[in-house]
Amino acid sequence: MPDAITIALGQISCRPGDKKHNIETMKKRIAESKRIKADIIAFPELSLTGYVVRDRAYELAETVPNGSSVHEIEKIAKKENIHIIFGMIERNARANAILHNTAVLISPKGYVGKYQKMHLPTHSVFEEKRYFRPGYKTPVFETEVGKIGMMICYDVYFPEIARLLSLRGAKLIVGISASPSVRRGFFETLTAARAMENTVFFAFVNLAGVEDGLQFWGGSRIIAPSGSVISQAKYDIDDFISATISYSDINRVQAWVPILRDLRPEIYTSLREETENL
Repeated sequence: MPDAITIALGQISCRPGDKKHNIETMKKRIAESKRIKADIIAFPELSLTGYVVRDRAYELAETVPNGSSVHEIEKIAKKENIHIIFGMIERNARANAILHNTAVLISPKGYVGKYQKMHLPTHSVFEEKRYFRPGYKTPVFETEVGKIGMMICYDVYFPEIARLLSLRGAKLIVGISASPSVRRGFFETLTAARAMENTVFFAFVNLAGVEDGLQFWGGSRIIAPSGSVISQAKYDIDDFISATISYSDINRVQAWVPILRDLRPEIYTSLREETENL
């Protein structure tokens, strides 16, 4: 695992339902990433299709890793020699009616893995449970740019996911998001907390712009294990940010605040019991 890598975040607005246009938008940001010699670039939640597609989700969905869009982004990653994370609607390979809100990780050598969103908001303006089945796995991927875990938007409200990714060895957690403006304060606080309480780097990349009247606030950021913001994108509009991080910084923070050393595993048994009895 290298000590230092350069992360880029492509904070983009999407054209709902237009995968070709959205991939072209990604390609421009990927080219920009290569000019600064970035090792990895991440794009927002459902960046392949846009977030507000409603019933079109079924026709826009593709299988992973055999969908045509995944293959196209694999070609881009190989050509540009860069790791890419993006969001898409995944169709179950065995049951066409089952969809997932999925983050996909591609390396220059091809498909690496995926994460399926575990917590699906279905309140206020959100209706994800109407379309998606929740995921059940929290994988960590060993890559040429380090051990990476992924989560999606509302997942950041639940500290258990980031904790599990950290315990499984993740040094970088990438949270892809489609957060509307009314949630800005929550995400700015919670993303910093997820980094601090697990002593990991946290890269949060959010949609920008407006889809069907829903305003996405952008504000993408790269956060150090200490909770400090290393780099931050503008609010509300398309933007591009990057930062070079050093994994050795994690060791210094862990020595200063040894959170993982001081975990009390017996509490998790009680947590499960209390949750089951809600």
